[in-house]
Amino acid sequence: MSTPPFQIRRATIDDLPHLSAMWRAENLPVEDLEKRFKEFQVAEASGGEIIGAIGLQIAGHEGRLHSEVFAHPEQSDMLRQTLWERAQVLAGNHGLVRMWTQLNAPFWHMNGFAVATGEALSKLPPVFGANPEPWRFVQLRDEAVSAISLDKEFAMFREAEKERTEKIFRQARVLKMIAAVIAAGVLVLVLVWAISFFRLQQGLRR
Repeated sequence: MSTPPFQIRRATIDDLPHLSAMWRAENLPVEDLEKRFKEFQVAEASGGEIIGAIGLQIAGHEGRLHSEVFAHPEQSDMLRQTLWERAQVLAGNHGLVRMWTQLNAPFWHMNGFAVATGEALSKLPPVFGANPEPWRFVQLRDEAVSAISLDKEFAMFREAEKERTEKIFRQARVLKMIAAVIAAGVLVLVLVWAISFFRLQQGLRR
């Protein structure tokens, strides 16, 4: 399989001039997005040009794709595919159960994003905003399974913390014993020195 002529990576502050120009061209809220540039994954061409970007906002176990931009419209779906694959990896790393978007390109509908209504819409985090555009979402994993997994992770963390605490106490006990042995050794040396000094003084007096 051939390597694509671009790489996907997290945006850095050095990308801001390129990203800001692309956001401005799409009439996106540049000032707001500049403060949140760390949310963005960018597609960088081999020559260093930023040719695409998408934002991934995370709130708890929910994710939101937003503010996609592309330098060359004819490459948009190819880049969307790669950016979406990267977003799914990040979603797995963060244990996300759903991905939301208001992006209306056909690509998202064709890749499982369905219009959110009723109960599904009630799960939309308020922090994602009140834009009146329709919301679409895709279920990434079962919430019950996610909750069980989270409980297991918490139990493992708690057990690891318990073991770490016990290890610290064991080390403290060992250090305490070593300190006691050293103190006893010093005391013995002081007593030996005192007895020797006392005997020497008596010998001199005679």
